[in-house]
Amino acid sequence: MHDGQQALVVDPGEAAPVLDALRRTGLALRTILVTHHHGDHTGGVQALREATGAQVYGPAHEPMPEPIARLAQGDAITALGLRFDVLDVPGHTLGHIAYFCPDVDGSPVVFCGDTLFSGGCGRLFEGTPAQMQASLDALAALPGDTRVCCAHEYTLSNLKFARAVEPRNHALLQYTSACEALRLEGQATLPSRMATERNINPFLRTREPEVAQAAKGFDAQVDPNDAVAVLAALRQWKNEFR
Repeated sequence: MHDGQQALVVDPGEAAPVLDALRRTGLALRTILVTHHHGDHTGGVQALREATGAQVYGPAHEPMPEPIARLAQGDAITALGLRFDVLDVPGHTLGHIAYFCPDVDGSPVVFCGDTLFSGGCGRLFEGTPAQMQASLDALAALPGDTRVCCAHEYTLSNLKFARAVEPRNHALLQYTSACEALRLEGQATLPSRMATERNINPFLRTREPEVAQAAKGFDAQVDPNDAVAVLAALRQWKNEFR
């Protein structure tokens, strides 16, 4: 993001692409937001800070490249003249956070790292299914027009799995066609919108009867009335899905 003069970058796994972009545009990097500690999100932080003097913000309870301003649920920061509210969204990692801005050029934006992807969610490397369910519920409660800026474009592979879970979901089929067309044109499928994700993403739909029954079909021990159990089964199914 930028305002024509100053820039903000989220989860810079490498410094070189960011520095190249800054040179091309003449922008000054002022702010770096980090959602969690994995190297593909923090690998470029040190070099960017040294090259630009940017202020770095990150989660309060994870190992981070110091110095860094630590944030947790309820905190807020201002960057590019915009307010970003911090959400705790553990599951993928224990201290994962997200950054929500209610108005960027007319609509909200959330930087959700590896918690929520278009059509999917992150692997549970450190957190529990209950934590991930609560985190996804918190993100799903954001306004429907919120732009979902996740850290990886896994969209088409996620949608393949989503169709295995809900093969009769017409919104999902339409979204898949639209995303496939974008990729054929060399365009990104991101950002998505939260309203779209609520309609097509099985990990946001764990209380939907068809999703719950599909999870039970994968694991007969699943209680279809227990959203956490449904999510745990979906995540294991996705881990094994080819």
